[in-house]
Amino acid sequence: MNKVILTGRITKDPELRYTQNGMATLTFTVAVDRQVRASDGTRQADFINCVAWGQQADFMSRYVHKGNMLAVAGRIQTRNYQGQDGQTRYVTEVVVENVENMTPRDPNTAPQQGSFQQPQQNQYQGYNNPGYGQKPQQPAQNQSSHEEAPNSFGLDDDNDTLPWL
Repeated sequence: MNKVILTGRITKDPELRYTQNGMATLTFTVAVDRQVRASDGTRQADFINCVAWGQQADFMSRYVHKGNMLAVAGRIQTRNYQGQDGQTRYVTEVVVENVENMTPRDPNTAPQQGSFQQPQQNQYQGYNNPGYGQKPQQPAQNQSSHEEAPNSFGLDDDNDTLPWL
């Protein structure tokens, strides 16, 4: 099995090129922090070359920029080629299969043309939610929290019928 998952920052803007038959290819480098610090306490990083192809390359060229935090899933590929000086060069890179931009969006900036649309305010207690860590609002006296909760799993929520209660 050949599977790689990386989380890191883009070191410079990705380079979009096209092959002779018109296929888009995007190359970029991800700086991935090492878990262990150097003896002087500084954090070390590995700089890993990645390549995306086709529609994914086109999409990434529009929305991924230097400094973005990415989660990249793919496979390692090795190849070699003959350099102009006649020497054989060896390349190891990650061929991107899936990518997710993990850079939080700034809710105070307006969307620009060609960028992602600002999502609606999320209702969950995630790190992007400005209400994260605050106490949830209490339901009104005449309403119970039982009525407000969605029954998304289709379960009867009587305590005596649920196996984990």
